[in-house]
Amino acid sequence: MSDDRQLARDILAGKMTVEQAAKLRRSSPAAGAAVDSGGAPAVNVPPPAPKAAPVSMPLPMPEDAVPEAKAPVMTAAPAQGRKFPCKQCGARLDFDPSERALKCPYCGHVEEIAPSKSGVVEHDYASALNKLPANAGTIVGRSTEVRCPGCGANVLIEDNVETQSCPFCATHLENVPRTAAASMIQPECVLPFRVTQRQSIDAFNQWIKSRWFAPNNLKQLANLGQLSGIYLPFWTYDSMTYTHYTGQRGDDYWETESYTDSQGHRQTRQVRRTRWHYVSGEVDHFFDDVLVCASRSVPTKYVTELEPWDLAHLESFRAEFLASFKTERYVVTLPEGFVTAQQIMDTEIRRLCCQDIGGDHQQLSSVQTQHVGVTYKHILLPLWLAVYRYNNQTYRILVNARTGEVQGARPYSWIKITLASLAGAIALILIIVLIQHGHAQR
Repeated sequence: MSDDRQLARDILAGKMTVEQAAKLRRSSPAAGAAVDSGGAPAVNVPPPAPKAAPVSMPLPMPEDAVPEAKAPVMTAAPAQGRKFPCKQCGARLDFDPSERALKCPYCGHVEEIAPSKSGVVEHDYASALNKLPANAGTIVGRSTEVRCPGCGANVLIEDNVETQSCPFCATHLENVPRTAAASMIQPECVLPFRVTQRQSIDAFNQWIKSRWFAPNNLKQLANLGQLSGIYLPFWTYDSMTYTHYTGQRGDDYWETESYTDSQGHRQTRQVRRTRWHYVSGEVDHFFDDVLVCASRSVPTKYVTELEPWDLAHLESFRAEFLASFKTERYVVTLPEGFVTAQQIMDTEIRRLCCQDIGGDHQQLSSVQTQHVGVTYKHILLPLWLAVYRYNNQTYRILVNARTGEVQGARPYSWIKITLASLAGAIALILIIVLIQHGHAQR
């Protein structure tokens, strides 16, 4: 019966027809010993030769191993004329990434570019915070802020607005005491709204239609006027990275191997083997606008799925862009954001190191990265946000106000799920009956 169920699943998946399944079932040893026209038991087809052996794993790299040294490779360079900050005095410097040092002609500080081969070189990013730009302050027209008691968001309130609800959880803020907005790094750039509220509602309706197990009346919630336009704070980080790595490259080759099959006959087969080599090298890569959300009021997975953002169309910040829209103050600090940015960069750096190693398989033993000329921006990105309750549960929907991409949570209709499960079970039973009926007829 278990074989019949598997055949039925293959038919449902479109992998075979009912006739093919019936024929396969007749030829299967599980169907009993078949009898040919002369009355003698049919000879079973011998099983196929075993598959190629799995890839062998490399041995740990010994301390005295001499790896193959690969030449440094530049996978991405900054734009011509790009300025980098001096870590000592903050002066804007011209910099050729192919050079092995960054020297400031104003204060004489020299930053050697030599990613360590023995340990991680820690650079005190906090020292840059001691020289924060002079534009730290408050946003014009948003001189007060409220910390939402429901979700903890720091909402910047328009000066001429008396009452307001939290855009992240719909908590009313009219009775929450306001405080003077704390000094903050001013937004440098903004992406203006391009998708209208009407267009975002249409995008939401299309998103709901593609969710088979959503309740039928859920789409009505998009027409209740609960979509709020909000500017969400982000950090972007640029960094010229120099990475030294050690690891191993696996090159496949094939050998002919003899074995005895289940019938006692000698057979041959091709077996894959892997030859490992120790390697080391350097990958230099410039990261531009690594994006980190500076809000904790929306789930990270939803914000990430809203990407990509057309950051090439960022405009210089003006307070007029915020008119009639809500704005959140960043709660992820500049150094906290850089930790996240480094993690994002590290994933790409490791991929580039494996690419540089080459071969059929790669394994990294050590990856040491030095960041040079780190710069950042505080930017605001637009989205439409809907908060609604369904059966006493709170759900949030986010719409990228540049592309119309929709992400969020929605409830499930257990009636639809139950009916779908029953329909699937009935279809499975019918197919099993058809397979058995076709076998009996023959």
